[in-house]
Amino acid sequence: MDEIATAVPSDYPALIETLAQAFQSDPALSWILPDPQHRAHALRGLFRTLVPADMRAGVALRAMNDEAAALWRAPGRAHSGGMEFLRTVLPLVATFGTALPRGLRVQSSIDAHRPQGRFWYLHYVGVRPEQQGKGHGGRIIRAQTAVADTEGLPCWLETATSANVPIYERLGFVTQAEWDIAGCGPHFWGMMRAPRD
Repeated sequence: MDEIATAVPSDYPALIETLAQAFQSDPALSWILPDPQHRAHALRGLFRTLVPADMRAGVALRAMNDEAAALWRAPGRAHSGGMEFLRTVLPLVATFGTALPRGLRVQSSIDAHRPQGRFWYLHYVGVRPEQQGKGHGGRIIRAQTAVADTEGLPCWLETATSANVPIYERLGFVTQAEWDIAGCGPHFWGMMRAPRD
């Protein structure tokens, strides 16, 4: 069984690669970036920006053989602040190019549906394609939901992948909201997990 560890800055390249591979077929990112080759390149740029930003705002976890990675934003840090926006906006413009309006449409919709209050926010979790279906995703999520339980805090996530909904339900998440992105965009589920004793 893979061991889960808290990532450090020297783990950036492995985290970026794991998440870029995992999200290559994600419905939302496929809608934002329809060309698969462009998407593969852009995802590495996206996670080069997001991994350090999310580590500043919370914690990144990785499986020891890099089968899986998860980016969690700490309670009260789910929404990006002004300084974080300024730090990330230019790299994201360079990453998305002409797809940026679709990306912003998705992000603003996610922001609008995310609840207020204190909770751990599972921003991104992914498993390398050849390792999917082996339980790595569940293990890396449970590593942090256990922390949330000790703190008496809920956890929140969004997904645009319908097959992930029952997986998250088995981990204790319950759908709180569903919505579609305007302009024939993807369908999203927003899910909350209550803390367990």
